[in-house]
Amino acid sequence: MNRDSGISKPDSGQPAKTSVAKRDAGPDGGAQATSPAARKTPADRNEGQNPGQKPGQRPVPKPGQNQGQKPGQKPGQNADQLARQRERQIERQRERQGPDGQPGQGRPGGGAPGKGGRRPPVAVVEVQPLAQPARMKRRHWGVIFSFILLVMAPLGGLGFYLWEIAADQYGSTTGFTVRKEEGASATDLLGGLAQFAGAGSTTTDSDILYEFIQSQELVESIDAKLDLRGHYSMNWPKDWMFSVWPDATLEDMVWFWQRVVRISYDQGSGLIEVRVLAFDPEYAQRVATEIVTESQDMINALNEQAREDALRYARADLEEAIKRLKKAREALTRYRTRTQIVDPLTDMQGRMGVMANLQQQLAEALIEYDLLSGTASDADPRVIKAERLIGVIRERIAKERQSFASDSTETGDVGEDYPTLIAEFESLTVDREFAEESYRAALTVLDAARTNAARQSRYLATYIRPTLPRTSEYPQRFVLMGLAALFVLMFWAILMLVYYSLRDRR
Repeated sequence: MNRDSGISKPDSGQPAKTSVAKRDAGPDGGAQATSPAARKTPADRNEGQNPGQKPGQRPVPKPGQNQGQKPGQKPGQNADQLARQRERQIERQRERQGPDGQPGQGRPGGGAPGKGGRRPPVAVVEVQPLAQPARMKRRHWGVIFSFILLVMAPLGGLGFYLWEIAADQYGSTTGFTVRKEEGASATDLLGGLAQFAGAGSTTTDSDILYEFIQSQELVESIDAKLDLRGHYSMNWPKDWMFSVWPDATLEDMVWFWQRVVRISYDQGSGLIEVRVLAFDPEYAQRVATEIVTESQDMINALNEQAREDALRYARADLEEAIKRLKKAREALTRYRTRTQIVDPLTDMQGRMGVMANLQQQLAEALIEYDLLSGTASDADPRVIKAERLIGVIRERIAKERQSFASDSTETGDVGEDYPTLIAEFESLTVDREFAEESYRAALTVLDAARTNAARQSRYLATYIRPTLPRTSEYPQRFVLMGLAALFVLMFWAILMLVYYSLRDRR
C-alpha cells in the first residue's frame, strides 16, 4: 500500500478497487489526505514539550539532559527504545479511534478534541483499472492454428522423414588435377615457334575435365559399367526424396547425377575435388574410382589429339618451307643463267681490280713520258710511243667506267646496268636465305613434335585417392532441418505481417 496516497494496488486477475480510507472530508466535501501526524491531538503534538514552551518552539533541554538527547528520552535510553516507545504511543492513538477511522468508537471517552469530539465520515472513491485483463480472441487462435499448420506440421513431417524413412548415404572423396611435364623441352627453346608443337595451358584442360565429369557421356559410360540406375532406385518409392525412379531415362540420370556427384573446382590452381554419394560405401568408392579412370582416359585422348595435330601441322609447315626454298633457288639459278654472272658482287670486285690496275699503268706511263719529254724532242719515237700508250690506257679506263652504268652490249656487258643486276641479286639472295631459315625451323618443329609424341606431356595427377567411407554422413539431417525451419518461419512471419497490415487498414 502506498503510504503517501493511501491507494492500494490491485491484485492480479481481479478488478482493482481503491478505497481511500485515510482521507478526511474537507470543507468542500472532497477527500483530504491524512497522516499520523495530522491525526494527532493537540495534546499529542505538545507531548514532550516543556511547560511554558510555545507550540512549534524548539524544546529547551532540561537540567541534566544532554544536548543531543531528544525530548522525553531518559538518560541512558538509546534510539531503539525510543522508537519502540513511539510505536506504542501510535498504537494507543489508534485504539482511541474507531475501526472506520472515526474518533470515539474505540474506548469510552476517546476522541480528538474538537467541536462535538467527532469527525465527518471518510469518502470512498472507486478507481477503474487502467487496462482490462488480456483474453484470447478468435484471431489469436487463428495465429496459433496457422503456426501449427504452416510451421510445426511441415517440420514434424520433415523430421520424421529424415530420421525414420531416409536411407543413410556414404560419401567417397577423390581429388585430382591436370599437370604438365616438368623441365624445358625442345619446343621451349624455340620461343614463339613452340605454339606449333601444341603447347597450351593446363588450365584449359582442367576446364574441359570439369565439364566432362558433368557430361552425359560420362554418365552413360559409368551406368553401363556399374548400373547406376539399379543402385539409386533400390529404395524407391519409400525414400523418394533421395532416390531415382526405376524407369528413369538417360537425361533423368544426368539430372540425378548432379545431386549425387558434387564437384569443387578451383580455377586458380586447377584442383578438382569430387565427392560421390551412394547407399553403400563400397559402391561409392567404385564410382569415384571410375570417374578418375574416365578422366585419365579423357586426358590421354586430349594428348593424343594434340600430338596428332602437332605432327600434322609440322609436316604441313615443312612442306610449305620446302616449296618456298625450291622457288627461291630456281629464281637465283635463272638469274645466273641469264646474266652469266654467278655473283655480281664478286664480278664487281674483279672489275674494280681491273680499274685499279689500269690506273696504276696510267700513272707509270705518265711518269715515263715526263722523263722522256725532258731529255728528247717531240719527234723522238720513244715520246710518240709513250703518248700513244697513255691515250690507250685512258680510253680503256673510260670504257670500264661506262660499263658500270651502261646497258649497251657493245661495251661487252649483258645488256643491263650493274646497279639493277646487284639489286635483283640481293632480292633473290634474301628470299633464298629466308626460305632456308623457314626450312630449318620447320625441321626443328617436326623433330620436337615427334619427341613430344613419344612421351606424355600432360597427365592426371591424383592427390586424393578414392576414399572408402566408414560412417554415414548424408543426408545432413540437422542442416536440412535448420534450413527448412528458417524458410518456413520466414514464410509464416511474412503471412502474419501481411494479415495484420491488411487488418489494420480496415
